[in-house]
Amino acid sequence: MKLYKLAVLSLIVLVSCQSQKTENKDAEMDMFISKLMNEMTIQEKIGQLNLVTPGGGILTGSVVSSDVETKIRNGNVGGIFGVYGPEKVRQAQKLAVEESRLKIPMLFGSDVIHGYKTIFPIPLGMACSWDMERIEQAAQIAAKEATADGIFWNFSPMVDISRDPRWGRISEGSGEDPYLGSQIAKAMVNGYQQNDVSAENTMMATVKHFALYGAAEAGRDYNSVDMSRLKMYNEYLPAYKAAIDAGAGCVMSSFNDVDGIPASGNKWLLSDLLRGEWNFDGFVVSDYTSVNEMIAHGLGDLQAVSALALNAGLDMDMVGEGFLTTLEKSLKEGKVSEENINTACRRVLEAKYKLGLFDDPYRYIDESRPEKDILTKENRAAARETAAHSFVLLKNNKQVLPLKKSGKVALVGPLADSQNNMLGTWAPTGDHSEAITVIKGFNNVIGNDVEVLYAKGANIVDDTQYAEKINVFGPKVNIDKRSPEQMIREAVAAAKKADVIVAVVGEASEMSGESASRSEITIPECQKKLIRELSKTGKPLVLVIMSGRPLAISEENELADAILFTWHPGVEAGNAIADVVFGDCNPSGKLAATFPRNVGQIPLYYAIRNTGRPQAGETFTKFKSNYLDVSNSPLFPFGYGLSYTQFAYSNLQMSSTKLTSEGAIQVSVDVKNTGNFDGEEVIQLYIRDVVASITRPMKELKGFKKEMILKGESKTVSFEISEKDLRFYNSQLHFDSEPGEFEVFIGGNSDQLLKASFILEK
Repeated sequence: MKLYKLAVLSLIVLVSCQSQKTENKDAEMDMFISKLMNEMTIQEKIGQLNLVTPGGGILTGSVVSSDVETKIRNGNVGGIFGVYGPEKVRQAQKLAVEESRLKIPMLFGSDVIHGYKTIFPIPLGMACSWDMERIEQAAQIAAKEATADGIFWNFSPMVDISRDPRWGRISEGSGEDPYLGSQIAKAMVNGYQQNDVSAENTMMATVKHFALYGAAEAGRDYNSVDMSRLKMYNEYLPAYKAAIDAGAGCVMSSFNDVDGIPASGNKWLLSDLLRGEWNFDGFVVSDYTSVNEMIAHGLGDLQAVSALALNAGLDMDMVGEGFLTTLEKSLKEGKVSEENINTACRRVLEAKYKLGLFDDPYRYIDESRPEKDILTKENRAAARETAAHSFVLLKNNKQVLPLKKSGKVALVGPLADSQNNMLGTWAPTGDHSEAITVIKGFNNVIGNDVEVLYAKGANIVDDTQYAEKINVFGPKVNIDKRSPEQMIREAVAAAKKADVIVAVVGEASEMSGESASRSEITIPECQKKLIRELSKTGKPLVLVIMSGRPLAISEENELADAILFTWHPGVEAGNAIADVVFGDCNPSGKLAATFPRNVGQIPLYYAIRNTGRPQAGETFTKFKSNYLDVSNSPLFPFGYGLSYTQFAYSNLQMSSTKLTSEGAIQVSVDVKNTGNFDGEEVIQLYIRDVVASITRPMKELKGFKKEMILKGESKTVSFEISEKDLRFYNSQLHFDSEPGEFEVFIGGNSDQLLKASFILEK
């Protein structure tokens, strides 16, 4: 007992010391910044709120800033992006710290979305790994590489929940589920910041896009968003809050409106919720010209919308320069207060202080680092492994996969030898010439006993006008001089000589991403024609599908013997695909977003709420909630993904059928590998609140574990359920649980689950 008391006392002393240290650091920071701000003119304070891009570097938008060097010298720039490399960053920082009056260093930011130079799979792909360690490692590697090039502020992670695959930016997020999205948001922030943003190999994370951007109406980018507070709090806001709770230093406002007010000027969103309810103490930056875009929303001229944004709680204006050009006038006219300007300026300066820039403005500039830290052998190996673990095996009839490393393989399709499409969307810092194509990956992996017969077979799209839209950031679609019919004939000829066909098809990288919404989410018709003709050969047909979104692939699912969905896998794409296709890696990915049968089912997601007229099963019943022309069920449900082996679930056990507010229930299940390969399985736990004060989802993900289970091995996998796991926001927006019956489900996807129940007593 004495030892226990001593341990408790030691812990109290340790916590107290840590708290005292934090308070002392905060006091030192406050004193330093207050002294600095006392020396600043109002113009210099407003200058700290201005984020610019000079153009000519990493292009991520359509507007660039003018006369940047003069503005830096005049103290009118707080941060800059689109500049990278130690030499260029040093030159720009030197203007600020040696040629401006107060020598205040600048922030250097960039969109490092899924890797810096070592490009990992698109975020939606990484989400399908359900592997938080790999996701955090990817963020760590991205931070190490970016800081080696002088960039220490990241416009990532994007945590927008999306249930509409027409929206192109679903590719940048973690899918449809708030729980999975929250776990990934935490992993990304931890990976970038590693609890020390002042370290030379970490960078400040920016949570975006705040808020609800993934729910744009009609799946059309930048479009309006309108939803109830209940839906916001229970389904769309949790991932943002998880990132804030993980310590993200910055938040980026979104393009859309929320409750009729654009996010960049929404006081409820940026002040009441973010700072008032969530206690966020970092700074808020607008998205690219989103302040100016409030004019088109109908909120007034540039002066009016800039004042609206500042008063709402926005701290930094990206590229638009409305703050820089109008705030001083608004201050004189009483439309903004000096207090609000001071508050925004202080928040930006605090970020610079926490990053260590006032101690050493050149701390992230080391000419020796790029060569030793960027695109290293170790980084590429990590990207290759992460990509292989992100692939989702959707179909595998008669164990067509993995292929043997012998015989003849017809490798066809427009993405089989397309280096420019391997990195995926939003990889502005990546180098396409470093990407491994599928054909190169096959040759790297197969050895000497496999003959690869290659034919392009089809263009990604045949329409030149469509291709022009896709090729805005460079050649992603090359329309062949040969006719579509000739290319198909060549592919079929190769297929007839082969033992098996591997067709690499899908989207070009820029068919998803920002400003890349699609009203039809099928594979383009020219590729469909190729697949149809290949299926007629009677040879085993494997589809490797690349995409930035879930696709409607009902026809392809009927025609193919196997489907491996690889998203856009990154710099090691071809090697990772070959690893999985030829069995060096057993696929273990699970869908982070539901695949619809057709676009008419959208939005489609697993966590639906029941109607008063639910349809039982798949049989059409009049006057029930259903369609005349298609079933309600998805083509592939959330959490779905096959393996080269098989897993059997049994023996769902609960430690108790009653749960109290202070207690916990242990839930376990036996999972046996009944197939012929060692493999990883994602065991998923879902809960349903059977009776509540508001309609509740039919099931909600509340836990998951990814386990390696050897061939023939059985593992007992356990979860703990507490009262906290049962809480939700009720009609009064109180976050609480309600007593009554709950169902618990465990299985390998959101549809195939074992079930038990318990009672919550309060």
